Amino acid sequence: MTSRSKGWVVGRVAGAPVVVTPSWFLAAVVLTLVFAPTVRVRAPFLDSTGVLLVSFAFVLLLFGSVFLHEVAHALVARARGHQVTELAVTLWGGHTAYTGASRRPADAALVAVVGPLTNLALAVGLWFAFQAQTVESVPAVLLYAGAFSNAFVGLFNLLPGLPLDGGQILESLVWAITASRAKGTVVAGWVGRLVAVGVVVGALVWPLAQGRQTSWFDVMLAALVGAFLWSGAGEAITAERRRERLTGISVRTLATPAVVVRSGTSVADAGIAVAGHPSSAIVVVGPTGDPLGWVDPSAAAAVPREHSATTPVDAAVVPFPPGSGVDAHLSGPDLLERLARSSAGARVVPVLDGGSVTAVLDVARVAAAVHR
Repeated sequence: MTSRSKGWVVGRVAGAPVVVTPSWFLAAVVLTLVFAPTVRVRAPFLDSTGVLLVSFAFVLLLFGSVFLHEVAHALVARARGHQVTELAVTLWGGHTAYTGASRRPADAALVAVVGPLTNLALAVGLWFAFQAQTVESVPAVLLYAGAFSNAFVGLFNLLPGLPLDGGQILESLVWAITASRAKGTVVAGWVGRLVAVGVVVGALVWPLAQGRQTSWFDVMLAALVGAFLWSGAGEAITAERRRERLTGISVRTLATPAVVVRSGTSVADAGIAVAGHPSSAIVVVGPTGDPLGWVDPSAAAAVPREHSATTPVDAAVVPFPPGSGVDAHLSGPDLLERLARSSAGARVVPVLDGGSVTAVLDVARVAAAVHR
């Protein structure tokens, strides 16, 4: 199950909580101080207090734009069949978390691209609003800064390397060409590492190319961003390699065959039904074939022999949680996600093939396979 970020829930979008994390306050303070010199240049008519207030207002505007970026991700992700679990505002801007892997490259690319496109649309709108200003004023400064920052956020996020949105678009493109999501992730991850190096090198070389001295503050900031990108790209590559290893874990290789009996069948008759299948489990189904539970062998054996013909097997049944059935064709991360979402802590869940119960799956066996 996905754990929620620590922080304060300030609302809900697409059915998911919007969380403001404690790190955002640190980012707000630092960015207010960082942007203050630029505000002082753009608005010389402001005193020191006014500069800080306008700088803080710009930070709020910037994070508001980042939030809309995440809202776009969340709405499209939900429209493509994902369950959105949270939108978080963090030190690095924000992130949207949702369950389920995209089934098609086009879906993954669509979820990724809407975020940067939202920022670019905001940049255009704010720029036209700035052009409509007739006097130099605080709103004009904020509109100009908002247009510039949204254009930067949108274009930067379109760089073709993970963990950026552009990296997810590149991943989807390689996935579509090669029919392998793993190859797409590895390619986009390595390009993301190149982007990380490029950010640092650019901070060192770009000022020199313009005949200016390198700002060590800019270099340090670029190094932080580069480290974040390098780490995110590495995590994506590692996660995909782990995903590849998990694909060998499947329902078919781990399930135990089941002998199905109707509710109300006696313990004796259930024993006769399973007699020729010593390695099978007994599953009790209802009148319409829906799985009710599995028979605990020790509980069934505890029924006295003289009462076994009159005692219904239901007396030894361990109920299945409603909706806990897993498809016989599931494997890898999809299987783990399904179990995490619907097993409700059950030890054993039914396996369904074409709507009928064919086996049971011991969750502990799956956990042991993952551990191995």
